Amino acid sequence: MEIRVNLGERSYDIVITSDDAAGIGPFARRRCPGAKALIVADEIVGPRHGASLVGALQTAGFEVHGIDLPSGESQKSLTTASRLYDMLLDMQADRKTLMVALGGGVVGDLAGFVAATYSRGLPLLMVPTTLLAMVDSAIGGKVGVNHPRAKNLIGAFHQPIGVWIDTALLATLPDREFRSGLAEIVKYGVILDPELFAYLETNADAILQRQYQAIRHIVTRCCRLKAGVVEQDEREEKGVRVVLNYGHTFAHAFETVGGYGAWLHGEAVAAGMVCAARVAERRGLVAPDVVERQRVLLTRFGLPTAPQRWPLAELLAVMHSDKKSVSGRLRLVLPRRLGEVALFDEVPENDVRFTLEQSLGEAATRE
Repeated sequence: MEIRVNLGERSYDIVITSDDAAGIGPFARRRCPGAKALIVADEIVGPRHGASLVGALQTAGFEVHGIDLPSGESQKSLTTASRLYDMLLDMQADRKTLMVALGGGVVGDLAGFVAATYSRGLPLLMVPTTLLAMVDSAIGGKVGVNHPRAKNLIGAFHQPIGVWIDTALLATLPDREFRSGLAEIVKYGVILDPELFAYLETNADAILQRQYQAIRHIVTRCCRLKAGVVEQDEREEKGVRVVLNYGHTFAHAFETVGGYGAWLHGEAVAAGMVCAARVAERRGLVAPDVVERQRVLLTRFGLPTAPQRWPLAELLAVMHSDKKSVSGRLRLVLPRRLGEVALFDEVPENDVRFTLEQSLGEAATRE
């Protein structure tokens, strides 16, 4: 399966395949004329999948270098980026050197940021190994690192030359990581595709069992949806792409206040979507069943639907500093119905505060 992301001279292909480790070599060579490649992975993914990737790229004529970083969100930092810059200098990288991101969202964001900024841009090949990266972060060109006070604050738009998705890699993905990816898939159903949402509800067991046809269907559908949004609004300037941030204003606050890595990104997004839906319900935008269907499905997938008992004032402060905010005013992506969301300006803080207090109260009850 091949999906084209049409962006003029920055267009690229997403290949969705299964158990085809050798195919990535020719795929990369057709898109990059350079002599060298740097594979960035983490200490879990690198030893597991790095050897086959190295072999495929060497067969395609690349001189391959590699680095396995410690795992975790803490690696998305300027400190780690500087370490990769040093490695590129040591290997005498030029502007045709291929940067290969082998891993999940953390590796993709970090390696992509380095590719965007080293020598004003290196070719980037995304090889996502997590469900979340396959359906979301590997597509669209948003790359970046975290600031201690805000997630993804330092970043750029840098489209890859291609995305290679091998669903066989999901067989060894830890259960928690797999479920985290399902949150972003639920998001696509809420924001764009009620039929996808219904498919998730009907086929939850098959998805959790990682049955091939179910996984291929949801990955392919989400890639098409993401490609369509990116084609309309590559740099998030027309208000189209902002729908992809549904649940993320809450989620980034949860990740920042809770400490990067305490929750996986998808776990934070799951709770963030329920909070956003509750704000929408409070404002009369949606009926209670829209909130409840999200909550039930996310619970079925083993995902949190409310934040932990983090300080309310800190959560609100981070939300006011969100990239979508203007002069500190809260702007949230909220549902209008299942399959449609919109960006709302100047959401009253009282509505957000009430929702967080309600959710934090549920967290206290669970304890």
